[in-house]
Amino acid sequence: MLPTEIAVVNVGLQLFADAVETQGRPAAQLDWRIPAGGDVRLIRALTTLLGDHAARIDAANAEVFRRLDTGVPLWTAVATAGDVLPDVDRRTLLHCGPAIEWPDVCDPLRRSMRAATVAEGWAADPAEADALLRSGRVHLEPANLHDTVLPMATALGPSMPVLVVDNQAGGTRAFSAINQGSGNVAWFGRETEAAIARLRFLRDVAGPLLAAAVAQSGPVDVLSLAAQGLAMGDDVHMRTQASTNLLIRHLLPQLVAASGAAAVELGRFLSANHLFFLNLAMAAAKSLTMWAEQVNDSSIVTTMARNGTTFGVRLAGSSTWFLAEAPEIGDALYNPGFGPDSGARDIGDSAVLELIGLGGAAAAGSPAVAAFLGGTMAGAAEVTENMADICQGESSRFKLPTLDMRGTPVGVDARLIAKLSQTPKVNTGILHVSAGTGQVGAGVATAPLDCFTDAVLGLAEHLT
Repeated sequence: MLPTEIAVVNVGLQLFADAVETQGRPAAQLDWRIPAGGDVRLIRALTTLLGDHAARIDAANAEVFRRLDTGVPLWTAVATAGDVLPDVDRRTLLHCGPAIEWPDVCDPLRRSMRAATVAEGWAADPAEADALLRSGRVHLEPANLHDTVLPMATALGPSMPVLVVDNQAGGTRAFSAINQGSGNVAWFGRETEAAIARLRFLRDVAGPLLAAAVAQSGPVDVLSLAAQGLAMGDDVHMRTQASTNLLIRHLLPQLVAASGAAAVELGRFLSANHLFFLNLAMAAAKSLTMWAEQVNDSSIVTTMARNGTTFGVRLAGSSTWFLAEAPEIGDALYNPGFGPDSGARDIGDSAVLELIGLGGAAAAGSPAVAAFLGGTMAGAAEVTENMADICQGESSRFKLPTLDMRGTPVGVDARLIAKLSQTPKVNTGILHVSAGTGQVGAGVATAPLDCFTDAVLGLAEHLT
């Protein structure tokens, strides 16, 4: 006898479930895909990492997650890079992303490096700076190798001030440059007189005044402010207006106590710099990932950085970089007169924020980010849900009011990325690819898959 009542669970094409529903019967669509895209070598590695060595990796991942979720980074000082980064010599520029040689450096980062070279006093103008950089007489090193993270196309010289963030529980200390602000600035790939003047202002005016302010205020709990900013619409990556305002309010008594034209100049700079908190949040995240890096045999990503040419990742317990081509930025809004052909590839160390539950992981709580994802909060929520698919757990401090106060996803697991063929989304600005006109838009970049799958293959080889 044929059944009189039919309900269907469909595995495969959605159209089969739709056909059943159009006939008035219930149908549940199972979201399923071939593991690792059917790559036999990758499936073999995942069988090892999710089978024979699963308990070992899971224990390591649990500890990595605990460190990322519970560490308390404190902003404790502002110092000169050359004083607190002893391995950086007098003719070295630190840059975002993996190591790179001058011939491979993208146009925006080249311009920023030339501006930094002039600001350091090593060259009289960008043309002379170009000759120094081209000859190798200015040494280039990744900021990450010096416990430092730099957003967008930032290049950091030894005379420049850095934000110092301490994670006391882990005994780690991380650094970032002071955010340069918007407009005609070097970190947006500009080498104009104004961009160079901004670097000198940060060194000569902003750095000393901020150093005095934080010394007087005492340590600042960076991620406590970030959590408040998140509830006010920040993702603390693409949008940091609320977090920046909270930080300036915290420092206001010390800033007001400063007197003279320099203090007024700093006040104008801070009031116009809605991204000031970004670099501080990045240093806080770096201090946590440095602590997590001390755990061996983990599949959780603790470095995710781009230099505009390559995209690199590292796993906890490993110093090996796994590289892929830096992606173009797909979901994007451009300034008038610009479009996809104008945009450079993804760049900067700021993707470290996605590793601790901010940025793309917090997209669901930010209407500003939703504007780049179809203009709906549902689109932003989908980015957060996709991050949850590839993460170890939920944050205990970063809560999303739009998702019934769920914690943001924390602990990007390379095993899950390889299994699902699904990579993190990174909220980011877009620089002009070649014209040196600065920022031309903003959007959401999709991390390349190959560097994560190579990391999984490397971990499996290491454990076996």
